[in-house]
Amino acid sequence: MKFFHLSDLHIGLKLYNRDLQDDQIHIFHQICSAAQREQPDAILIAGDIYDKALPSAEAVALFDRFTADLAAAAPHATLMMISGNHDSATRINVFRQILRQQKLYMIGMPPRTPEEHIEKVTLEDAFGPVHFYLLPFVKPSMVKEIVGTDAAGANLSYNETIHRLIQREDIDETQRNVLVSHQFYLPVGTDAQQVERMDNEFRTVGNIDEVKADVLARFDYAALGHIHKPMRVGSEVHRYCGTPMPYSVSEANQQKGILMVELGEKGQVKTSLLPLTPLHPVRVLSGTLEEVLRQGCEDYVSIHLTDKADPDLSDMQDRIRAAFPNLLELRREHIRTADYSMQALDNTPMDAFSLCNAFLKDLDESEQTLLQDVINTVLEGQA
Repeated sequence: MKFFHLSDLHIGLKLYNRDLQDDQIHIFHQICSAAQREQPDAILIAGDIYDKALPSAEAVALFDRFTADLAAAAPHATLMMISGNHDSATRINVFRQILRQQKLYMIGMPPRTPEEHIEKVTLEDAFGPVHFYLLPFVKPSMVKEIVGTDAAGANLSYNETIHRLIQREDIDETQRNVLVSHQFYLPVGTDAQQVERMDNEFRTVGNIDEVKADVLARFDYAALGHIHKPMRVGSEVHRYCGTPMPYSVSEANQQKGILMVELGEKGQVKTSLLPLTPLHPVRVLSGTLEEVLRQGCEDYVSIHLTDKADPDLSDMQDRIRAAFPNLLELRREHIRTADYSMQALDNTPMDAFSLCNAFLKDLDESEQTLLQDVINTVLEGQA
């Protein structure tokens, strides 16, 4: 059985206030062309369909056109999508029962009552059934009725919540099983700080949303979303496919693509990358003004000027914008201005939690926990 693994479309996202609709249309055409060429049995989108819980009318129209084009390109494929932390779970969940009759599974809500279970879609091939478990983004508060709480009545951790949700499913491990999930999974024993995160990813204070990846061991393949850089989670068959195009400067020079997965008989899994080429690659250019100007292009660029002498500012800006019509940002490494932002002792910028700690001073452990909860609540509201 062959299927595509995609995630984190972030339809409607703006890059430094630049509308990316044409860029996303360009990428979606490539995905549809690949679907027409490969004719996969299923296409999986592992969350963050939209960039905002309340997407614009233009973003909704683009998603509608993309799904219609996918269905036309691969008419025999089953489309399976889950909500991510950027999506409105209830909106993605609309018409869930009706859409499944059209081989389109849009799962916004996880199971919330004892009678409900993770949505399971079963497809057949020459080797028998393949069971796809579709688990949208989960916060512990969403599912506490079925996973329970701790001894004090508080919500469980993200890790314990996801483990309990999956453990309650009757998974036949002699057959082939695929999980589609949108969470922050970490190999057991790995420090979350070791995982490279992109600039525009949602991150909780203290990485309280991390989930130990041992829970994935029951699945022949885990199609994961949430991390924007393509990466493995301790196994070749537990994968983040990353975004289909760069959505931040930190993603410059990353090779984006579709992960194509082919399942043979039980235990046989082959993965390959179908490259996607952005309409405007994201690049970081560093050098003197004259060195940079010689590299003029229409890519999305972040420019770091290293001139020690101050050039004529008005002339500089005109020349740069003429050479780089899609300039994202311009930085001066030797600019001589005062910096009144608070910084750590090693001169690195401080995150929100560290900044508040430095300002409030002498918080005890319970007060720091409360501060983390407040910051995480604000960050989740912004996602």
